[in-house]
Amino acid sequence: MKLKCPTCGREYDEPVQRCECGEPVEFKLFEGEPYIAKTVWERFYDFWPVEPAMELSLGEGDTPLVKSRIGRELGVRLYLKNETANPTWSFKDRGTFLAVSYAVKAGYGAVGTVSTGNMAASVAAYAARAGLKAKILVSESASDEKLKAVGVYGADVIRVKGDYGRLYFESLKLGEKLGVYFINSDNPFRVEGYKGIAFEIAEEITPDYVLIPTSSGGLFRGIAKGFIELRESGLIEEIPTLVAVQAEGCSPICRAFSEGKERIGRFENPKTIAKAIANPYPPSGNAVLKLLREFGWKCLSVSDEEILEAQRKLAGEGIFVQPASATGVAALEKLVEGGGIEEGAKIVSILTGSGLKTLATAGQGNARECPLEGLENCVSF
Repeated sequence: MKLKCPTCGREYDEPVQRCECGEPVEFKLFEGEPYIAKTVWERFYDFWPVEPAMELSLGEGDTPLVKSRIGRELGVRLYLKNETANPTWSFKDRGTFLAVSYAVKAGYGAVGTVSTGNMAASVAAYAARAGLKAKILVSESASDEKLKAVGVYGADVIRVKGDYGRLYFESLKLGEKLGVYFINSDNPFRVEGYKGIAFEIAEEITPDYVLIPTSSGGLFRGIAKGFIELRESGLIEEIPTLVAVQAEGCSPICRAFSEGKERIGRFENPKTIAKAIANPYPPSGNAVLKLLREFGWKCLSVSDEEILEAQRKLAGEGIFVQPASATGVAALEKLVEGGGIEEGAKIVSILTGSGLKTLATAGQGNARECPLEGLENCVSF
């Protein structure tokens, strides 16, 4: 089990979560051949750092790749990787499943995470599946409505008063001390689980661009590593251009990228409707920035107005996503208009989470009243 810090190059034999230099670690590159099997975990068995415990699976992965009408309007071929089809309605389930597989194998009796949304629900659900205790640490401002979807699995939800930005690092220290395996945003097993998105895309199409909503940076790193491993194994010839997408109201990675900096800075006073990707100081921010520079990839931020418009367009195709999920489609429109993507290009946009998690942003439903006697008039066109 070899891990390496992509920033300073230090290697580790034991499963640490962060390097001594302060940056996240990742597993060294895997190479192999795909097998004929039902699930992505079995087809790409050689590419995981731990054997997936299939008895703990809830059916995560192998999500639909849907061709979109929006692409025709923009003169490109657009496909939507619908991660809302995962068991707890977000891409987080892929990473949680692999990390919980490790936690059970390593003999942990409890897992935890720092989150108020998708990751909290995912860890709580898979802990319940595995018979583990779950410690979910949330900010004191977390809404009761959001936490209902976490507590229903029997998790111990703890509101933490104080600096939420420090909580990520404090949780790792406490986890080591108390025997709780914290599966935070860029846990190395979590990042490995996200590689499956790249594997599944490559099984169906050869994209020119992949648009990735980016917060902590774990998802971006996982998809990037997946495509890199496919190329190193000779399974694809070229890696697509990856585009990290952030909300303008909280875009520390894109800001550092556009300013030519090598390290991110804290984004003060974040404010955006896309709360799922509003991380003012992402723990994998510097690692994402390094990848963007090394491969000549792109980083783009979009406004709340553009995000809501993209969310409405996706709903018009029958796919209801949370605002963060719509950022990729919003970014695509800007890229096409600005000449950043060529006509006819093949694009994949990652839809990270379901709109059912953020109903407050969806607006009011329109319903007409109609007496039964006049129903024909109401139904006719």
